[in-house]
Amino acid sequence: MKLDILAFGAHPDDVELGCGATLAKEIASGKKVGIIDLTRGELGTRGTAETRDEEAEAASKILGASIRINMEFADGFFVNDKKHQLEIIKMIRKYKPEIVLCNAIFDRHIDHGKGSNLVSDACFLSGLLKIDTKFDEDDEVWQDPWRPKQVYHYIQWQPIEPDFVVDVSNFMTKKTEAVMAYKTQFYNPKSNAPETPISSKNFTDSVEYRAKDLGRLVGVAYGEGFTVERYPVVNSVFDLK
Repeated sequence: MKLDILAFGAHPDDVELGCGATLAKEIASGKKVGIIDLTRGELGTRGTAETRDEEAEAASKILGASIRINMEFADGFFVNDKKHQLEIIKMIRKYKPEIVLCNAIFDRHIDHGKGSNLVSDACFLSGLLKIDTKFDEDDEVWQDPWRPKQVYHYIQWQPIEPDFVVDVSNFMTKKTEAVMAYKTQFYNPKSNAPETPISSKNFTDSVEYRAKDLGRLVGVAYGEGFTVERYPVVNSVFDLK
């Protein structure tokens, strides 16, 4: 299956928090979108790897993603090396996305910056002819090189200044629903689980008020921001809003 967009997150819920409304908007317009989680979030204070698996599946159904895969890399300890890059390259070559979305270039959680660099490097390497990969070892056919046209990084904990903002005004409800599918992770006044930076009501509220603030800056109700690796090109200055 060829995908239009492949969104990567270091942990289940990164994609929903960072670009869930953008994905929902593109899916509604007919684009095929996939999500790949690098880890199962097994080091998370609240919940378990098993509950995160269930929550990720529920969130995917809400967004309408075509596929969701977990790479099962070690939460907190995966690195940007050849072994991990090759595994990501196999996914890029299998699904041939036009656009890849991935973690913030730097952030509070160490996995976010690592995941950003890992995916970004793999996107470049995936286009090199002399790197040989098979999706499965038993496959008879080698994968063809593939390099996405663009790699964009969504914004997470740190208030990074975006290079562009997507108008997601009609898709915040869908995003919020997908985020809150992670019942073990976010605000629940009845929960006895230990408190974390993302389990507070302030953090849950921030999902909306940060989108409102980005929207305010560009003159729409809600926005999601992204940073770029290379300058986007337009045919005309009138293509810019």
